Amino acid sequence: MPIKSRTSRPDSRHAARQPREKLKLTPVERKASVSLALLFAVRMLGLFLLTPVFADAAKTLTNGNNAALVGAAIGAYGITQAIMQIPLGMASDKFGRRPVIIFGMLLFVVGGIVCANAESVTTVIIGRAIQGFGAVSAAITAWVADATRPEVRTRAMAMVGASIGVSFAVSLVLSPLLVEWAGLPGLFWVISLLGFVCLLLATFIVPVVPMHGQAVSQQSRAADVFKHADLLRLNFGVFCLHFILMSIFVVAPPLLMELGGYTVGNLWEVYLPVILVAFVLMVPAVFYTETRHIHKLSLEICVAALAVVMAIMPLASQSFVATMIAFVLFFIAFNILEALQPSMVSRFSPPEHKGLALGFYNMSQALGVAAGGAIGGLVARYAGPQQVFLLGALLAASWFLVSRGLKVSRR
Repeated sequence: MPIKSRTSRPDSRHAARQPREKLKLTPVERKASVSLALLFAVRMLGLFLLTPVFADAAKTLTNGNNAALVGAAIGAYGITQAIMQIPLGMASDKFGRRPVIIFGMLLFVVGGIVCANAESVTTVIIGRAIQGFGAVSAAITAWVADATRPEVRTRAMAMVGASIGVSFAVSLVLSPLLVEWAGLPGLFWVISLLGFVCLLLATFIVPVVPMHGQAVSQQSRAADVFKHADLLRLNFGVFCLHFILMSIFVVAPPLLMELGGYTVGNLWEVYLPVILVAFVLMVPAVFYTETRHIHKLSLEICVAALAVVMAIMPLASQSFVATMIAFVLFFIAFNILEALQPSMVSRFSPPEHKGLALGFYNMSQALGVAAGGAIGGLVARYAGPQQVFLLGALLAASWFLVSRGLKVSRR
């Protein structure tokens, strides 16, 4: 097959066709992207299954009525995740993505088994902490970046990002059914089984791929990742994004139950359509972004949209229909940003430290989750739910100003 010269100036007809040719996933890219998105989806489902039901189901355990210990059991995973994202991201740069993911999923399975055999909330805390030590998000995301060219990377990242939303919605449906059918130990056994499925996917299904963009002219130091201005901006962005998300879910369930007459058990009837509609509407935006190479502009538009949506939420929350529309708009922007940001991190990061950069990024995400839940809860309690939305608007506006300084990367 002849190699097209990058130095020659193509005619207008060829130039019009070129973006479409670049955006076609190769069979290896498609297999790697789909299998890694599936791995991420199954892993996240294993995490999310516990969240909707544990506060109630924990009453069957010793100290299950202790709200502080129950909260610690839910949060223990996030704390150890935040601690281990950077070390395991660095390890994936040195030893490869697959071995690190296999190691992390083994810890996830072991931690799930500890929880399944727990008789007290304290033992669940230990098991959840063990699960969190297997922090493989950075390694999975870096593997997606390794497997794809920059021209199609945002689309591949979108598959992974969408898997988070879909897994969350599915967990809302499955977790009450599983607890009713098998009890809390049965739920933890299912979570461990999902971890084992991820282990099989990482070992046998995800293909070995060349690392795109690994050839560089100069060697960079690991320390460069921690002081790279654009990576710091993106890390601040993912912190803000997940802070806003978690703070919303502090106030959204009671708001939706009040406006729509829902119960906790059937809130999935709201979440699932919203997430699916937002995903469908997100796809053309991602495709357009890749075709026109406007990643920075798309990021700025989505962040600005977040700020606007959060600012009007106090008014929209007076109506169920208006609230649903606002949530759809929020998740369209959220899904696009979930695809754009890790793709941009992989472009800005030194290729030999891609896992480290994505580890730093995922640590920032985990900290955003923890801070959003904690601070959102305090604001909701002492200032009211509407102030949570306004706090999100302020944070998104700050993020917009920070993102204006991003440089455009063509790598």
